[in-house]
Parts: sequence; structure tokens; C-alpha cells
Amino acid sequence: MVDFDVLIVGGGIAGASLGAHVAGRRRTAIIEMESRCGMHATGRSAAFWLESYGGARVSVLSAMSRAFLDAPPAEFSDRGFLRSRGAVHLTRDELPVLPPGVESRTVEREELERLVPGIRPEWQRALLEPGCADIDVAALHAAYIRKFQREGGSILPDAKLERAAYANGRWTVRFSNGSEVSAAVVVNAAGAWADQVAEACGVSPLGISPKRRTMVQLRLERGGLRDLPLVDDAAGTFYFKGESDRSVWLSPHDEIDTDPCDAAPEEIDVAIAIDRFEKVVDWKIEAVERKWAGLRSFSPDRAPVYGFDPDQPSFFWCVGQGGFGIQTAPAASQLASSLLMAEEPSPGIDVSAYATTRFAINSSASATA
Repeated sequence: MVDFDVLIVGGGIAGASLGAHVAGRRRTAIIEMESRCGMHATGRSAAFWLESYGGARVSVLSAMSRAFLDAPPAEFSDRGFLRSRGAVHLTRDELPVLPPGVESRTVEREELERLVPGIRPEWQRALLEPGCADIDVAALHAAYIRKFQREGGSILPDAKLERAAYANGRWTVRFSNGSEVSAAVVVNAAGAWADQVAEACGVSPLGISPKRRTMVQLRLERGGLRDLPLVDDAAGTFYFKGESDRSVWLSPHDEIDTDPCDAAPEEIDVAIAIDRFEKVVDWKIEAVERKWAGLRSFSPDRAPVYGFDPDQPSFFWCVGQGGFGIQTAPAASQLASSLLMAEEPSPGIDVSAYATTRFAINSSASATA
């Protein structure tokens, strides 16, 4: 049986980025149930860095990740992972309130028409967030995987965790193919499958909820769309952004409850996305070029979770990243590694905001209310 100090379950952006920080100091493996890492949420992301997204607790991690994404250390990459785009938050009513410190300004109709040519007349104003940028997700994930492997980390593909037992200070982990490994610590970075992994390890689930998100690539009659800003509805019913000269990526901003699975788009959700898009701009659609879906996984309070389980101190949670796991990966992985390695976290982070114990506290409070 092969022995590890740290066994990370899941090779998406959460597991890969954490592993890159830990592998050089602990004998570490990433186990991945698919044939390669990052096939689900990470590999299907239309990721952008949007500081306002996800609320105050997420915004802190996003802001702290920006410098790395702009200019990563040479050990990760010789170029940045961002491409500036800007975001336009449309509204028919009051302008949205962004988290403190997020740069923004009001845009009235005349400027709005320049930013989004062909926008329909009922959209009169918006909030511009100039810092929004595309993230090269594949390059970022690959950089973390390379760093992990250079530091001596092992990747075990096609390794679905079937069950794990803890005894005498170590986990014995059995895979569906019958093989086994042992580890001192199991890290749950399994995304939509996080609660299933916990139960297989005899640990109480946190209530991680997978949600399906639909994406559509449209080819349009007009050109000049590649540098279009990210355009979203402040009410959260759509977003779209330029992809190529004549195509956009569009989502109905759906969050549909689902079991952990290889997500696929539903035709009704594609139709809803297109209907909402046509109510924003007068651009003629020539074709649906692609459609896909991915899973976003949320904790009960929609903030990520980093830390050891309160009832099993050799089981570490790194889950609940929702749709913001990629834009927060640099700061979140540093936070998670510091907690895992019993080191001081970066200044400016309230560790309790991401702790597993907050759910137990909330449950106790509800029971006595």
C-alpha cells in the first residue's frame, strides 16, 4: 500500500491550487475520479475575475488574488492569466450596491450605447466595473498542476474514492477499482461530490448543494464583439460577453438543483437564455454554435469552506467555491494551505468567515431560537 501525508480528493482548481502549495513540504497525492483533472466545474467555466461577485467574503479573496493572476511568480508562469474586459451591470431600477472597495461608476444611456451598441431603449443606465477581466482557466489550472508535480506531487487518475476508514492516526482509502492507499490527512476538494466523499469517509456532510449552470455560444450577424464588456443583469437573470468577432457566450444565470453528475444543458434553459438575450440587444442570431453546462457547488451560506472538520481533525474541507473558485484560487489556496499546515494565514483574512464550525454554530442557534 502506498502511503501519503496528504491525500487530496479532486483535481479541479481547488485541489490543484492547494496541492501546489503543499506538495513540496508533505508527500502529497491528488486522486481524481476522471481520466484527467479539471473535467467538470473547472474545465467548463466561462471564468472572469469580477471583484464584486459573490458577496463580501468572496470579494476579499478575489481582491487578494488579483496580483497573482496579473503577474504570477515565475515558478508558476512567465505571463499573466488575465485579459481586461470590464463589466456592465444593467438595471431597470436602482443601481446595484457593490462590496466596499470595488471600483465602479455610473453609466448613463449615451455611454451605455457606446459600450453595448444595439442595446434596447428600456435599458437606460448601468454600473460599470472596469476591473473585470477574463481568466485563462486552462493555463491557470495547468500552472498549478505543473507546480504540484515539480514539487513531487502524485496524480492518481481514474481513482474514485469508494470508502475510507480512520484508525491509529491514518486513513485507509479504497478506490472503486479495488486498490488502496493510506494517508495521514484527507482533503475534500471534490466540488459537487463533496458530501458524498465525506459520507464515504464516515464524516457528516455539510450540505453542499450542486447547481447546474447553462452556457450557450451564439453566432451573430454583427461583428466587433470580441472586446464587448461582460454584460449582466443586476437582478441576476442573464450575462453575456464577447468570445470572438461574431460570437458571444451567454448564460441565463441559472442555478438549478441537481445531483452530482456530468452536467448537460436542457433545451428549455437554452431557450430561456436566448429569450432574455433578445430583450437586451437587437442583434440577429444566426446560430447556436455550442451549448454546455457545468456544476457550481455552494455551502449552506454560499461562502466557501476551508478547514478541518470539527469532529474529525484529520479530514480537511476545501469546498463550496460556487462560481468563484477560479478567481479566488490564489488567495484561497494560500489560506487553505496555511490552515492545513498550521501556519499563520495572510493578514486581512477573517479565518472564521470560512470555518467549518460556523455551520454547527448556526444549527445550535436555530435549535435554541
